[in-house]
Amino acid sequence: MTYRELSISGAWEITPEQHSDARGVFLEYFQGAPFAEAIGHRFDLHQANCSVSKPGVIRGIHYADVPPSQAKYVTCAHGAALDVVVDIRVGSPTYGQWEAVPLDDVGRHAVYVSEGLGHAFLALDDDTVAFYLCSAAYAPAREHGINALDPTLGIAWPTVDCQGRPLTLELSPKDLAAPTLAEAQHAGLLPSHDAWVAFIGTLAGANTAD
Repeated sequence: MTYRELSISGAWEITPEQHSDARGVFLEYFQGAPFAEAIGHRFDLHQANCSVSKPGVIRGIHYADVPPSQAKYVTCAHGAALDVVVDIRVGSPTYGQWEAVPLDDVGRHAVYVSEGLGHAFLALDDDTVAFYLCSAAYAPAREHGINALDPTLGIAWPTVDCQGRPLTLELSPKDLAAPTLAEAQHAGLLPSHDAWVAFIGTLAGANTAD
């Protein structure tokens, strides 16, 4: 298993080693000790989610208050998706930037999205199944969203699915009504980069104490 840090600090692409034979494929899509060594702190699992989406469905951009926020370890078990990480940390050197990683049931990559980052994905195939390991339970009072179609962010969402069929983008009413990044910042809803650095420091410190 290999780890590649993305251009946005706190986000990583993870590539598993796949073992194939006449029966099919086996892989370990999460390994606790190698994760902690690569990232700098362990991943404390508190919730596991699964979503099934049709082509064109966008889920996100979602994030939670820091602390404790909610880190996510995301992989695609079936189908294909474009996974997008957005830096929404006010004061970050890459604030307002995004990076995309293709996820599918061939390469079977995963993406780790640290606390304090925005996350979204676009389903690109029929019955796209995404698994999310989450570092904290869902708490509606501290969950927020940014509109994934915010023109200032300018996320380059694909216009066709992995079969070459035209896509019609579809968001939930809640995600469609979410504010733009600028509106969320003006309303004081975004985490700060300093708060993120401090919180990540506590995670690393807790691991050292263990």
